[in-house]
Amino acid sequence: MADPITERSNGVQGEAPMIRVRGARVHNLRDIDVDLPRDQLLVLSGVSGSGKSTLAFDTLYAEGQRRYIESLSSYARQFLDQLERPDVDVIDGLPPTVAIDQRSGGANPRSTVATITEIHDYLRLLYARTGTPHCPKCGQPIRRQTPEQMVANVLALPEGRKVLVLAPLVRGRKGEHRDAFQAVRRAGLIRVRVDGQIIELKEDPKLAKTKPHDIEAVVDRLVIRAGIRPRLAESIDLALKLGDGSVLLSLQSDTEWEDRLLSIHFACPSCGAGFEELEPRTFSFNSPYGACPGCDGLGSVFSFDPELVIPDRSLSLAAGAIAPWNKSKGRDSLAHLPNLDAFLKRHRVKADTPLTKWAAKTLEQLLSGEPEHEFMGTLARLDDEYRAAKTERQRESLSSFRAESPCPACLGARLRPEARAVTVAGRPIHEAQALAISESKAWFSGLVFETPLDLVGPTLTREILHRLDFLERVGLGYLNLARTAETLSGGELQRVRLATQIGSGLVGICYVLDEPTAGLHPRDTDRLLDSLRDLRDEGNSVIVVEHDEAVIRAADWLIDLGPGAGPDGGRIVASGPPHALHGSAESLTARYLAEHAARAPISGQRLVRSPGVIEVVGVSERNLKEIDVKIPLGTLTCVTGVSGSGKSTLVHEVIARAFRRALDKIGPRPGAFARIDGLSAIDKLIEIDQSPIGRGPRSTPSTYTGVYDEIRKVFAQMREAKIRGFGPSRFSFNVKGGRCEGCEGQGVRRVEMHFLADLFVVCDVCQGKRFNRQTLEVRFKGKSIGDVLEMRVDEARAFFDSQPKVRRGLEALHEAGLGYVTLGQSSTTLSGGEAQRVKLAAELGRSATGRTLYILDEPTTGLHFADVARLLGVLHQLADLGNTLVVIEHNLDVIRTADWVIDLGPEGGEAGGQVVAMGPPDAIANVKTSHTGRYLRKQ
Repeated sequence: MADPITERSNGVQGEAPMIRVRGARVHNLRDIDVDLPRDQLLVLSGVSGSGKSTLAFDTLYAEGQRRYIESLSSYARQFLDQLERPDVDVIDGLPPTVAIDQRSGGANPRSTVATITEIHDYLRLLYARTGTPHCPKCGQPIRRQTPEQMVANVLALPEGRKVLVLAPLVRGRKGEHRDAFQAVRRAGLIRVRVDGQIIELKEDPKLAKTKPHDIEAVVDRLVIRAGIRPRLAESIDLALKLGDGSVLLSLQSDTEWEDRLLSIHFACPSCGAGFEELEPRTFSFNSPYGACPGCDGLGSVFSFDPELVIPDRSLSLAAGAIAPWNKSKGRDSLAHLPNLDAFLKRHRVKADTPLTKWAAKTLEQLLSGEPEHEFMGTLARLDDEYRAAKTERQRESLSSFRAESPCPACLGARLRPEARAVTVAGRPIHEAQALAISESKAWFSGLVFETPLDLVGPTLTREILHRLDFLERVGLGYLNLARTAETLSGGELQRVRLATQIGSGLVGICYVLDEPTAGLHPRDTDRLLDSLRDLRDEGNSVIVVEHDEAVIRAADWLIDLGPGAGPDGGRIVASGPPHALHGSAESLTARYLAEHAARAPISGQRLVRSPGVIEVVGVSERNLKEIDVKIPLGTLTCVTGVSGSGKSTLVHEVIARAFRRALDKIGPRPGAFARIDGLSAIDKLIEIDQSPIGRGPRSTPSTYTGVYDEIRKVFAQMREAKIRGFGPSRFSFNVKGGRCEGCEGQGVRRVEMHFLADLFVVCDVCQGKRFNRQTLEVRFKGKSIGDVLEMRVDEARAFFDSQPKVRRGLEALHEAGLGYVTLGQSSTTLSGGEAQRVKLAAELGRSATGRTLYILDEPTTGLHFADVARLLGVLHQLADLGNTLVVIEHNLDVIRTADWVIDLGPEGGEAGGQVVAMGPPDAIANVKTSHTGRYLRKQ
């Protein structure tokens, strides 16, 4: 059989197309040379910190992007984030590069699966061109309105009402719009209303051309009375002519003016109300013309949660039942509510009566108020206090009693009533987006359009179905199009982007992916591999940074970096087809692939001596179908199942939130469940997820875990520090005094290059040491505090061997598999998996109670086989101390060595949400209906 690498040619007879890298020295890469076959599925593997991402993203992708940006004009380049030239001698044969990484989508709450994949654009066009509008008030289909009907509707108003007849010329468009003002003059009119303000048209108003504007011509000003029909009809006719079939009536009501749009295009036959012509922006929750005014298109609002405001109803008002006010300093907490005494007398209750003895209606009115009696209610009063808060601290204090809830105006649909009232085949657009992708395919496939809509509809549905098919192929059939990007895991978000790229049909591209299997069950990995092969077979190079065994074995070519992490890595230890690397002596990856069957499960003794269980009964949140689960205390429990089966809902939205509220009396509202038994067995809850450990570059692993605080104390005890009066704060790079003010303690300075990429250069004052000269003169074992920050964790362990408090924190970082990171490394450079392990190390460095509930979300993300083994040792160590661990995980090594497994499924979305199997791993392996069990049996 021919070698697949040599079968494809770049035009030179006998020569395979290659991406040739020579002299790569980015980060820890040690002047490496490597040839990467083009048009292949290549996997980069190696232990954490070995240089995989550096080679893939910081070298290959960065160079590809740099070359593309340099091909643009200098004017265009100033608007783009540019990547600096990687430290490499030569990169030849590099195609255009596209990175599909796991960067979070949480920064933009408006981003959804539909918007990312551009399905939303086609949906909006489909509803604008083929939708049937209905009146949002009465539900009647909307018809066109004649000028005679418009006149009759106006004359039906009470006499004496003032009316402005306006012709809408510009609706929400940017520009100076001089042509609109000229049209007004040609019509013989002298007034216009610009952005709500009426002005005389002596000369063209100066408008900001970068802002959207509304412009209407003032056709007439009338007062409703007998005999105005001819004048009104003439004015409306002129307004319709100028407004292209629409007229805007501004009606005076008391002291306010109300705009009412009348149109020859759409009008409700029952209500008489007119509506604008349907446009794609009508269905966009990112546009002011489509977004719900109640939530600005977000679908949810933050408001004070009654359960958080009054967490303990066994208390009375006098005893502090209203939590936000029970810590008032120098003020009676009851004084916050005006007219409270009258309210209590009216309902015949006392301030010292426990709220459990109040009537339900009285308690509801305490919260919502009684406007007829001028009693505003607790929630409204808290809203006033929140808006009036003068300091960020006051606002944050009140925010802890607020929770997110669906918008009461649109109930989470995000759109204004007019858009929600348009249907295609009887279904409005927000309901179409709420369908699971697998259900959406069936619905769109069944749409039938009548003439003349059959010229438009099938073309749009074909594009939508094309993209839905790719989403299903990458294992995301359980998602719905309305799912926000911020609720997707990194792996899910990456696969959404991958589906978009597959649908683009590009050829000759180098795709760089960062662990696309993150969050994928082994069953779904096979589907993902099919999609990656499709990209390859279309003529693209696919470079994947990955640790998953199935992906490594399926690769055309494997590049293993190492042999260690940090300075001990950065070399190519093996390169070639995976099956040809089994004899590599330095490759840990090859060794684990060969010795996989030798990994033994744990003994299961912890399950025998478990003191009890946490039992969760009747969980029915999202797609969970009133399930009951048990979690043995003092064990490692793994919650698994295919993507979308309900794992995160069960663990995070129900169990974690319920325990948080039980322990702290505050927190988000837990998902629906009947009861939880075993709460008293837990006295502490620790959630460890993959969110960043710090908001800015000043946060580091050593500062987050508290190790750096102990290091600063060590330096403060040095003789030189005592002589100079230096305390621990002197050795902080975050405060003035000891840090270098030239770079403000960051070690580097940013140089703006305008249309070129900004440069970060080593600070010329401190030479990258972060501190001023006097601080650096204090030394411990010959090293300054700046030298210590440049140490790797493993180096620092030996250096601080005589300092038990420092060593304890460093040992925790080492045990969590982070021995290769430096103490001063910015948290913004850490991956999600590394950030999670830093949090785990922080908990390991603290004294455990033995009654702590740890919740972890896929802690093996980004970990090599060797690192997984080390992490498992940490998790089992915590369980051996009597703590209870609940881990959401798909890694078979974690599942196989767990004490207890809860397998959800059998599929994702509505086809999931059930307990397929529950028990020890060997029992799961014997369940034929369990996808997890099938893969456990293979091992």
